[in-house]
Amino acid sequence: MSSQTLREARKYEEASAKMIHSDDRPSFHLSTRVGWMNDPNGFSYYGGKYHMFYQYHPYDPNWGPMHWGHAVSEDLLHWEYLPAALAPDEPYDRDGCFSGSAVTLPDGRQLLMYTGVVKERQWSGGFQEVQTQCLAVGDGIDYEKYEMNPVLDEKDLPEGSSRFDFRDPKMWQKEDGTYCCIVGNRPADGSGQILLYTSPDGFQWKFKSILASNRKRFGKMWECPDFFQLDGKWVLLTSPQDMLPHGFEYHNGNGTLCLIGDFDEEAGTFQDQHDQSIDYGIDFYAPQTLLMPDGRRVMIGWMQNWDTCQQRAKDVLWFGQMSLPRELSIKNGRLYQRPIRELDAFRSNKVAYQDITFSDTIKLEGIKGRRVDIELNIRPGDEQNLYHKFALRFAQNEKYQTSLSFRPRENILKVDRKYSGSRRAIIHQRRSKVKSENGMIKLRVILDRFSVEVFVNDGEQVLSATLYTSQSADGILFYADGTVNMDVVKYDLIV
Repeated sequence: MSSQTLREARKYEEASAKMIHSDDRPSFHLSTRVGWMNDPNGFSYYGGKYHMFYQYHPYDPNWGPMHWGHAVSEDLLHWEYLPAALAPDEPYDRDGCFSGSAVTLPDGRQLLMYTGVVKERQWSGGFQEVQTQCLAVGDGIDYEKYEMNPVLDEKDLPEGSSRFDFRDPKMWQKEDGTYCCIVGNRPADGSGQILLYTSPDGFQWKFKSILASNRKRFGKMWECPDFFQLDGKWVLLTSPQDMLPHGFEYHNGNGTLCLIGDFDEEAGTFQDQHDQSIDYGIDFYAPQTLLMPDGRRVMIGWMQNWDTCQQRAKDVLWFGQMSLPRELSIKNGRLYQRPIRELDAFRSNKVAYQDITFSDTIKLEGIKGRRVDIELNIRPGDEQNLYHKFALRFAQNEKYQTSLSFRPRENILKVDRKYSGSRRAIIHQRRSKVKSENGMIKLRVILDRFSVEVFVNDGEQVLSATLYTSQSADGILFYADGTVNMDVVKYDLIV
């Protein structure tokens, strides 16, 4: 039986969503139904459809008491909104239903696990959020909270661990039918750790081990963990808070971390061997993955940066969108990401140019648009004299542009949106060190109405950024300082 709080949220979102025109949303990225969206939750395949839940405040395009929004898709590109799945309506989650995950139970029901939050007054006079793990069971539309909630609380924490930073459970079912989940937590040293819990049935949970410890290497608290096997290795994804940059890695403060290594299942411990950012752009956080029915591991993140949440106009009815779904693989100890192959079916109006040599600013007939898929192969036009810089400028008119520039002598790729229409001193650019020999680089640039995602060298790195430039700015220019030779293929994306 749904609560009054949930019924009100459902009524409000249904009425308010009608006021948002489809042209004012991304075309093929999931955006919030109305109000505010952050982390992806419960990314799952259930009842023949892909389900995406998300952190949700329907009543305001700013963060507020967390609900779970809900959408379904058959191809991860066309989304249909369903009624909100969870609302903060119980004593143990009255201040928010925070992030979590979903699995299918043997009886065919879907099990959600999420973090319940209650603000507790401290002796100092302030408030702290006590966080516990809770369950809800449902049929893909309506979910009932488990009468024994919370199923994990402070008594299930290892000694010295914080009950205020204990969140974002990611569950999976093992081959023997039992369940595991990992939860982000903060140990006594103030940095992050990932805790591993096990359950015979998805309802009775017990602490097994500390899966991984930050030991003050990568930021502080580790949020939104995910853990899976891929191409013979184990991968731990997490979003650390307050990271310091290491060279060209970890520039986003609240950023993303991919650790690749080995898992001792008996001991419940993960040993990392390689580390890297998941995304090298400006806007990407809290990714969650799904094992598709065909065996692909696909990841979707929140395409936003916590430090740029105030950049939209005050009169908009929605804020927050997800990244493109990305197929993951590992090569040479590195995470590769490619746009989900389902996107290829929506390419149309192909325009191709081979072997274009230029050394200034050029425009190519038929290459423009804000919902496009562009493939670029860049080479030096003069082998003896390496060019200084190549740039692609898009979402462009006489007033606005966002640019992607590459400097081959330093192997630095930069995304820059300072002329995209922002009126705030927010993060405008991000530089990334990329692999390139003799000035050769391969780029795939995917634009939707309010974003760009750049896949470098077949997915070796990705840079994501949101942009809220007027849709009338649809020009695309190419620029070279020095002589560049280029192949370019552009498709419109009609999704």
